Amino acid sequence: MSLILSGNSGSMTVDSTAGVTFPNGTNPQAAPSKVLQVVNAITTSNTSTNSNSYIATSLTASITPLFSTSKILVLINGRLYATTASNETGAKIYRNTTPVYGGYTLFATSGGSASPLTLIYVDSPATTSAVSYTLYISSTVSTSVSFMPNTTADAGASITLMEIAQ
Repeated sequence: MSLILSGNSGSMTVDSTAGVTFPNGTNPQAAPSKVLQVVNAITTSNTSTNSNSYIATSLTASITPLFSTSKILVLINGRLYATTASNETGAKIYRNTTPVYGGYTLFATSGGSASPLTLIYVDSPATTSAVSYTLYISSTVSTSVSFMPNTTADAGASITLMEIAQ
C-alpha cells in the first residue's frame, strides 16, 4: 500500500514495502542506522561431522533487504562440542553458498569438551533479493564435532538477522 503526498515541489511516496521516495529522488530511502527488519530462526537439531570440509548445520535464516545499500547484522548463538582431546572445530557463516565470515576454532583439551559459540558479523550483500545465512562447521583432525543447542533447557540455538539502513 502506498501513500502519496503532493505539493508544489513534487510528491513524496510512502510505501509500506519499499520505503520513502522524496521529490528529487528516484530511489526509496530510509533513515541511516535504523533497523528496518529483524528475522530470527531457532534450531534444536544437532549437526555432527568428522570431515575437515565445512558442512551446513540446520541453523539458517533468510532475509530480503529493502535496500541494496543496507547492511545485514548476523548474530549466531549455540555450542560447539568436540568428542576427543586435541580436536579443533571450525565455524563459518555462509551467505547463500559463499563463506563470508569465520575462522572460529574450538580447541578441545579433553574429550567431551563443549564451548559456547557466538558469532557476530556485519555483511553488505548489495542486493534486494533474498539472501540466506547458514552456520557451517568442520573438524580439523577428522574426529567427531557437533554444533548443538545451548542446553537441553533452552529453546535451541539461534540466528538473528537485522537489516540496518545506510
